Amino acid sequence: MSKSALSVLAGLSLLACVAPASALPSCLEAQRKVDEANALRYQARQEARLGNHDRVCDTLDEVGDRYNDARDAFDDCGAGVIAIDLRSELRALRVAKRINRCD
Repeated sequence: MSKSALSVLAGLSLLACVAPASALPSCLEAQRKVDEANALRYQARQEARLGNHDRVCDTLDEVGDRYNDARDAFDDCGAGVIAIDLRSELRALRVAKRINRCD
């Protein structure tokens, strides 16, 4: 598991202890989006390994969508610190797109 994913999980653990009950569904949705993005990143790596360039780019676009959705949901539930951490994931995604010559 990556260092940033661990920090996201640690932040969620802390958040679960202090967040109001009404905010928790938003935070759970945000975590689900992060999990989806991680699965899609794995899929993109597999596609790159197989040489499916177009599918890599499409999958990386989907990863970006999931991270943006997660960031918005974390902001909505009051977990701005985790939303800030997702910015580093989005930067890494831009690098992956540049490496794979997407955009």
